[in-house]
Amino acid sequence: MTIPTKILAIDDEPDVTRSIRLTIAVQEPEWTVVEASSGEDGLTLLGQEKPDLVLLDLRMPGMSGLETLRRIRAFSNVPVIVLTVTNNELDEVNSLEEGADDYITKPFGHLELVAHIKSVLRRSRGHDPEHEEKYYDGEFSIDFGRRIVAIGSREVPLTSTEYALLKILADNPGQTIPAETLLARVWGPNALDNRNYLKVYVRRLREKIEKNPAEPEYLISVRGLGYRLERHSK
Repeated sequence: MTIPTKILAIDDEPDVTRSIRLTIAVQEPEWTVVEASSGEDGLTLLGQEKPDLVLLDLRMPGMSGLETLRRIRAFSNVPVIVLTVTNNELDEVNSLEEGADDYITKPFGHLELVAHIKSVLRRSRGHDPEHEEKYYDGEFSIDFGRRIVAIGSREVPLTSTEYALLKILADNPGQTIPAETLLARVWGPNALDNRNYLKVYVRRLREKIEKNPAEPEYLISVRGLGYRLERHSK
């Protein structure tokens, strides 16, 4: 059964938002699309409409997509997929560093767009067992039931993608998880060549959970292999 879903499409090109709306109407008729033609309008609609996911054009006149994304992340962890006409590594990295969950290059196929949306929504809606299972390691804790990460009494806000990556590592404490496994499980099997995704999100997590991100105590890189969540207490 399809879950009713609201998508906010922010793009200054009417043909693009129209194509997105028609694609959604055909592929997922229970979804709705709200359209904004600028970053400013998009931010207003984000507050009013409370969408489940945002599709955001990277290159817009006035407020750029990156600036819009930066402002979104200042108050919301809503999943964001960036759309761009350039297959540029710098654009990709900048988008991820500002908190994008995924990245699609225009022009994109209808099925490709829906597949990306569904993949990101699965991460944001992923639920854990209802029992109160928790992970503790000194001051660092994860409440899997409520999807809450904390350092001591301070709650650490994470996007759905950051949480998905951290949970895989927390489910296997002290074990090195290959980079390819993390990419496939978080972003899907088609993301195996997108090492930038993993590097950027590991860096984002370290900035949020480590006392000194340059000398991580928890999220450890294993050169040539992958990453592990170091366990300091039993």
